[in-house]
Amino acid sequence: MERLEDISLVTQVAVFHNRRAFDKLMREYQSPVRRFFLTQTLGDSQLSDDLAQDTFIKAYTHIDRFQGKSSFLTWLFRIAYNVFYDHLRSRRETTDIDTVAVRRMDGGHVDSNLKIDLYDALQLLTDKERVCVTLQLMEGQPIDRIAIITEMPANTVKSHLARGKKKMADFLRSNGYQ
Repeated sequence: MERLEDISLVTQVAVFHNRRAFDKLMREYQSPVRRFFLTQTLGDSQLSDDLAQDTFIKAYTHIDRFQGKSSFLTWLFRIAYNVFYDHLRSRRETTDIDTVAVRRMDGGHVDSNLKIDLYDALQLLTDKERVCVTLQLMEGQPIDRIAIITEMPANTVKSHLARGKKKMADFLRSNGYQ
């Protein structure tokens, strides 16, 4: 979507509460947001959908805060990032030390060995490394936008990317990938 079209739609939502305009924004950006969450949750599609829904609700209720300094997608990823970290904080508070996390893959279906290995490789990363790697490699976001989304300095983003990519590459190489 063109940036001017995004700004026009955002204005229609903020000023006139035009839900159709917001629906158009949501349809345009729901796939990248859901994909972001699917990677962060290591394939839990139900949780990904819930987090994406929370993201769009927050975007709608706070759309008047969008200032157009970045693209709408960058602003939306910032909200998604915050929603994800809110989820992690709430989960840490309620999970006791002996709880074993069970990972589901797309509603329990495993698509391929590669998908399993990629999720296993992503699981080795810290939360910040996973976010940076996901935003760059899967969502095509440049380092400067990742820095805006995560509110980390660009050099910190680069460090997380380097460490995360190395961990993933080492893991995948040790599992027979080149």
